[in-house]
Amino acid sequence: MNQRSKYQEALDKFQPALNEEQVKETVKKIIKDHYEQCDTDEVKKFCYGLIDLTSLAGTDTEEKIARFTQTVNDFEGTDPTIPNVAAICVYPNMVKTVRETLTVPNVRVASVSGCFPASQSFTEIKIAETALAVNDGADEIDIVLNLGKFLSEEYQDVCDEIEEQKTACRDAHLKVIIESGAMSDQEQIRRASILSLFSGADFIKTSTGKEYPGASLEAAYTMCSVIKQYFELYGERKGIKFSGGIRTSEQAVRYYCIVKEVLGEEWLTPELFRIGASSLAQNLLNDIK
Repeated sequence: MNQRSKYQEALDKFQPALNEEQVKETVKKIIKDHYEQCDTDEVKKFCYGLIDLTSLAGTDTEEKIARFTQTVNDFEGTDPTIPNVAAICVYPNMVKTVRETLTVPNVRVASVSGCFPASQSFTEIKIAETALAVNDGADEIDIVLNLGKFLSEEYQDVCDEIEEQKTACRDAHLKVIIESGAMSDQEQIRRASILSLFSGADFIKTSTGKEYPGASLEAAYTMCSVIKQYFELYGERKGIKFSGGIRTSEQAVRYYCIVKEVLGEEWLTPELFRIGASSLAQNLLNDIK
């Protein structure tokens, strides 16, 4: 069986994606029916505990990241009704600084890797970067799907690269960023999600927030639909992460609605649901009454 037919067989196990208009109407109805009842302090507090608090700037220094991490330490216990963030996400060379500074037991250390954000380098370099980040203490690794290979339908190369980085992760969780804003339609988002899950992703993630449009509710719906079908087919729950432009409480609650209504209550946990953000954390705190 050639590589195209092999992966086409995997893709065919899943329902086709809805077209753009169908997805927009479905998302619109979910938000209309459920947003008001979900727009509560309790949901906003829950969303705070879903955040991968992120610093990914070219100006990051060890001192800056140590201070950034200390804010998470300082937040712990200030309000027993608000959980701490789920993780701190940084560049690979800053993982050690976070690990040495972090004193909060339930906050994980996450690192982007694999030549983030473009994923344009040799596979061997990507694997080495992932292994080094894990060796320095990363609990989670966020990599970017090889967009060039994916858009050329070289699915074997796409999947092999994810599988090799999954191996390099050892016990760390792997999040695969499909860069949904670079996809031409919902069918491409569906395919990228399926291939990532089949290749060992523990989470699929919307976007890097760097080169292309960030998360959208429509992409979120399609990705959640794939995760739901994957669970129905194989009995394994995979996680979802939204990132790229999610700054306000209103936006966070809307994504919460999508996850709750498409995937169900079982996914309402930081083990399966994350939001990558930097400014969202403070905005949620400001909006909690």
